[in-house]
Amino acid sequence: MRIKVAHVVTRLDLGGAQQNTLHTVRTLDRSRFDPVLICGKGGFLDEEVRADRSCRTIFLPSLLREVSPLDDLLALRALVKTFQSERPDVVHTHSSKAGILGRLAAAWAGVPVVVHTYHGFGFHDRQHPFVKGAYVLLERFCLRFTTRLLFVSRANARYAERHGLGAAEDATIVRSGVRLADFPAPGDAAEFRMAEGIGRRDPLVVSIGNLKPQKNAADFVAAAAKVLAKVPEARFVFLGDGPQRRALEADARALGLGGKLQFLGWRRDGPRWLAAADAFALTSLWEGLPRALVEAMKSGLPSVCYATDGVTDVLLDGENGFLVEPGDVDAFAERLAGLLADADLRRRLGARAACAIGPEFDIDGMVRAQEALYERLRAERPERRRSGFF
Repeated sequence: MRIKVAHVVTRLDLGGAQQNTLHTVRTLDRSRFDPVLICGKGGFLDEEVRADRSCRTIFLPSLLREVSPLDDLLALRALVKTFQSERPDVVHTHSSKAGILGRLAAAWAGVPVVVHTYHGFGFHDRQHPFVKGAYVLLERFCLRFTTRLLFVSRANARYAERHGLGAAEDATIVRSGVRLADFPAPGDAAEFRMAEGIGRRDPLVVSIGNLKPQKNAADFVAAAAKVLAKVPEARFVFLGDGPQRRALEADARALGLGGKLQFLGWRRDGPRWLAAADAFALTSLWEGLPRALVEAMKSGLPSVCYATDGVTDVLLDGENGFLVEPGDVDAFAERLAGLLADADLRRRLGARAACAIGPEFDIDGMVRAQEALYERLRAERPERRRSGFF
């Protein structure tokens, strides 16, 4: 009998967690698994998923990214009913909101195996201590109903340990995978640049992510202004969207960056932009393991990033890129300007970056690892649990 696996994610934006979850649901071995995706509405990928017959999806309107007590209770109720109807053998949750509500609902519905992947955390050191403490307590409570925690980075496993969420040495690491053969993207980089209005010789810096506080794109804008004072021919592109986009575009205009820095929204041609770029930049304040960084490194790009969480798993300062203390915009801009001015340094660091992304980051290997885990955990817990939390 096939193992039924329900994946739960809050919203289908074009982020690493969402793309990896979709790939898992689409490519789980159908002779052994019966997958279903459960998510909220309003994501960039909603229409694509609705048209995809290989990805059975259940949309729950009450499952929202923002904290909303009424909607969260409705989402919890809807998840319980969905699990009671679908009767999955395994529930695998992703992201903070879906992770909390999904695990509580799975426990209430008596799901035998509950897996959660930390693609990052809903709590972080920059939050008010009371707010952070509340989130940590919620995560510890949900740990009671979690069969196995997965982490995308060793740094996240150590951070979880410091907050009472299991021992780092016992952590299961399943990397945020990419299709390694797709990087660097094929095609004429110079032709692509010209088609996008960027000169062949203009130094190009690319960043990718959600325009929300975690990604801290305001520092990307500030660093761009400082770099342009030294390298006026440079160009900056940010691929991604989110609630901060209008404010960031206004900041860029106020700094006189019109025509030099572009926010292009979500794009499907991210790999082409990486192949055409001279450097990758990331100013996130906290991370799991940014998929965009893995793609950039595999593309042979040198990167300048804030030294946060999973970034430090793969980026080694001075060896395959540069790490900067979070919030130090001056140092970030100095490193980036120096990189743009030195083609030999870019080639040397970029070659090492590409070599650093090995088979453990293969997206199909990621799926095979999850398949083996589901089968092992299901064999250990063959019976459905009694419904309820106790």
